[in-house]
Amino acid sequence: QVQVVESGGGLVQPGGSLRLACETSGIIFSIYTVGWYRQAPGKRRELVATLSSTNINYGDAVKGRFTISRDAAKNTVYLQMNMLKPEDTAVYYCNAQNTFTTRISWGQGTQVTVSS
Repeated sequence: QVQVVESGGGLVQPGGSLRLACETSGIIFSIYTVGWYRQAPGKRRELVATLSSTNINYGDAVKGRFTISRDAAKNTVYLQMNMLKPEDTAVYYCNAQNTFTTRISWGQGTQVTVSS
């Protein structure tokens, strides 16, 4: 059974940094894409970043500021967020999608608030 658990959210001032962690279990990184998405109040869920065995993608709003990475030994995918802006405030969700079955498992989300 695939499980995905996010952590690392919190309150940070504009211009600050946070690192989110997505701890996974039950997946094999070579056949899964792990992604970060976010949803602000009243807005649609949007892509932040995805990481597969062959590719990394970023949403336009975070390019150059956020970095997705993986520690395979810890089964964890990280999202390093720098130069945070108030508009980055959202609940951040992690998911893991099987490349072959396309089945997606979502975490419960972690709140990120950027405010002075």
